Amino acid sequence: MVDLTIMGAGVLGLTIAWEAQSRGAKVRVIDPASVGAGSSGGVVGALQPHTPDAWNDKKQFQLESLLMAPALWSAVSEASGIDPGYAAVGRLQPLSGEREVVLARAREAGALTHWGDSASWSVVDTEAAGDWRPPSPTGLFVHDTLSAIVHPRRATQSLAAAVVAKGGEVLTSGNQDGAIVWATGWAGLQELSKISGKAIGNGVKGQAALLAHDAAGAPQIYAENLHIIPHSDGTIGVGSTSEREFDAPNTTDEQLDDIITRAGEIMPVLRGARVIERWAGVRPRASSRAPLLGAWPGRPGQFVANGGFKIGFGMAPKVAEVMCDLILDQNDTIPDGFRLDF
Repeated sequence: MVDLTIMGAGVLGLTIAWEAQSRGAKVRVIDPASVGAGSSGGVVGALQPHTPDAWNDKKQFQLESLLMAPALWSAVSEASGIDPGYAAVGRLQPLSGEREVVLARAREAGALTHWGDSASWSVVDTEAAGDWRPPSPTGLFVHDTLSAIVHPRRATQSLAAAVVAKGGEVLTSGNQDGAIVWATGWAGLQELSKISGKAIGNGVKGQAALLAHDAAGAPQIYAENLHIIPHSDGTIGVGSTSEREFDAPNTTDEQLDDIITRAGEIMPVLRGARVIERWAGVRPRASSRAPLLGAWPGRPGQFVANGGFKIGFGMAPKVAEVMCDLILDQNDTIPDGFRLDF
């Protein structure tokens, strides 16, 4: 018997399991498709903040979660012996015109107000940006130090191994004992929509690639809606597409070819880089665009943690905290905009 069963071995489910263990709970994680089989098993791994203006509960939640990440991934790595690829490398974004420059400079004040001394958001020139940078029509960039990276597949493997190392179970089948958390990705959102009769959420397919190029320690790049992530193992993750309609969830096509080509145009050093892997998966997108957290209405003892979409890895530490507050301590600290209500 366990205190908590978590259905789904993606980043949200596994991080909740790890946090629950740290509070003394016995946990079991069940996923018939294995660890990181969904969108958490990808190759990009950008942990990025929203802009530091028009502040709200979601941005505060995300800030706190990103600041929790170094301690989480350090502890998980130590327990598992598997490097999750976490690094606080920051991010560069080229500014395309004067309007963007003015807006970016205005956000510097927002970062001082809301991020405080924990991180910075600044407008820098090409010299300050360094050699690893994309072209910028204005010669200026946003550089923030809050952004970080993980290698998603290695991170979920590290979490699973850490949970097992601390006495938990990670299985493909088993009994659902104790409280139950449903962290079942886009299939889970479809099921919630079907049961409730409401548009709770859906899946958005993404395609990405892993390239052979060593830029370890360099900042991640976000340019022309493309993420370029220099992993610590000497690879580069590039992606991704956002496909609301798709025939097959795990296949790649010419849309990924375009991403690889664009990555070489943005960063010429990547032209002709060997493609190590082509990846596709479906990300769970809640209709609210925020994670869906809390008790499952009408099902006592059952809970939902879903809808990470593109920010699941960045949100996971704080999601685990508030879910364990609720389930283990009966202390509801979930922001109103994140609640599952139907």
